[in-house]
Amino acid sequence: MNTRPTKFIFVTGGVLSSLGKGLASASLGALLEARGLRVTFLKLDPYLNIDPGTMNPFQHGEVYVTEDGAETDLDLGHYERFTTATMSKTNNVTAGKVYDAVITKERRGDYLGGTVQVIPHVTDEIKARIHEASRGVDILVVEVGGTVGDIESLPFLEAIRQFRADVGRDNVCYVHIALVPFVATAGELKTKPVQHSVKELRTVGIAPDVILCRTDRFLPKPVKAKIALFCNVDEDAVITAKDVETIYEVPIILHQEGLDDKVTQILNIWTGRPNLRRWEEVVERFTHPEREITIAMVGKYVDLTESYKSLNEALYHGGLPHKTRVKISYFDSEKLEDPSVLATAHGILVPHGFGERGAEGKARAVRFAREQRIPYFGICFGMQFLVIEFARNVAGLERANSSEVDEKTPHPVIDLLPEQRGLKEKGATMRLGAYPCVLRPGTKAYEAYGTAQISERHRHRYEFNPEYRDRLSRAGLVLSGTSPDGRLVEVVEVEDHPWFLGCQFHPEFKSTPFKPHPLFTAFVGAAVRRA
Repeated sequence: MNTRPTKFIFVTGGVLSSLGKGLASASLGALLEARGLRVTFLKLDPYLNIDPGTMNPFQHGEVYVTEDGAETDLDLGHYERFTTATMSKTNNVTAGKVYDAVITKERRGDYLGGTVQVIPHVTDEIKARIHEASRGVDILVVEVGGTVGDIESLPFLEAIRQFRADVGRDNVCYVHIALVPFVATAGELKTKPVQHSVKELRTVGIAPDVILCRTDRFLPKPVKAKIALFCNVDEDAVITAKDVETIYEVPIILHQEGLDDKVTQILNIWTGRPNLRRWEEVVERFTHPEREITIAMVGKYVDLTESYKSLNEALYHGGLPHKTRVKISYFDSEKLEDPSVLATAHGILVPHGFGERGAEGKARAVRFAREQRIPYFGICFGMQFLVIEFARNVAGLERANSSEVDEKTPHPVIDLLPEQRGLKEKGATMRLGAYPCVLRPGTKAYEAYGTAQISERHRHRYEFNPEYRDRLSRAGLVLSGTSPDGRLVEVVEVEDHPWFLGCQFHPEFKSTPFKPHPLFTAFVGAAVRRA
């Protein structure tokens, strides 16, 4: 029996946010997995929300949904796209979850009347979550959200500082990411931000083993030597994390820089050399396409495209089998008065969303795609507005709508199920996670999947109203996918159209560059044919 202990890699970031800790963590995991190790991930988020499920996408970006229905940080999407690891509710821990657990234990009397403090009670709870996420794997990559120096991150940093003493020096590696900017007026790379960031990390008792330097160019040897000297790391532990044309090039760059070699050396792991051939093939397809098409995305969160992170990536993946680069043009549905601006697109996609803001702009986009015979893909809210537009303009149901958008609509073709009415709490009260679906043979959906039985992830509250099934079907709406009991409509299509399909679930969460999702592959294929 293999009793090899789990090794832990803690990834922190300094200087500023959005340096790419998630991508770096995912890429490091991919490299270690390519060496034959079993890898999983944990994202520690310092905010006090229980999860990001109730947060505005403009604040937090996309909410990523796992198979077991957890609403999590978008970095978990990177982890699943870059490796074979399957994320769950144990792979994203927020300060809100930690404090909620500690206070619940205090109220229950678990601390035997003792004074409850950040150390040891909060830090012990964080360490317990780290151990929970590490079961059954060789490597756990732990990404600590926020920026070193933020007050919110201190309990997490203290917990991971203690962790090395708990599990042994050879079982922990600290990786720190910081900015090395090129100052054009001076004509040189500046290392001071990295030095200050490492100094800040040392004030909480953590000395990094590896430093990833975010920059726009490869660092010359003298710059690496300077960083190593002032930050007290080995020179081969200073790694360039340079800007790339496609994010799927990151593992290749980090391997060329020796990141996985250094980490396995620090953790005292013997492995074979990684085989990165499939990464090289994906990068080749991304960087040397045979053609380019444009997909118009009509949504309400387009001012922050991170709100559609998995969706964007799934569209790019969908182009790979067709040797096609997908360019996404974003249109704010709240401002879309004249849908003819979409005429030059090769396909139109309406994504998920909530509430009435921008709803009619989405309806206009759906109608334009249907009447102009432009390939259309509606996801979640986009599927619901396919149904609404079809009900209004084909089935003759005047003022048909979703009761979420218009409570007084005479035809609520999208509505709450009876058991959903009366719910007061917003968080985690939707249909979340993986649900089975049965596809009807002879439909576009069945053709794309090549099978009748599928499972997809959901994140929504409102459903296709079963009272309108017969009427809309008679008008030509094809109900091509339903729940196994036939009660819930999951996929709809329109006949006599090149490609016009909507799904209630979120297929983007199961797409990877090595296995593009069949619906995105089919949609992009239809757009390529139009082009």
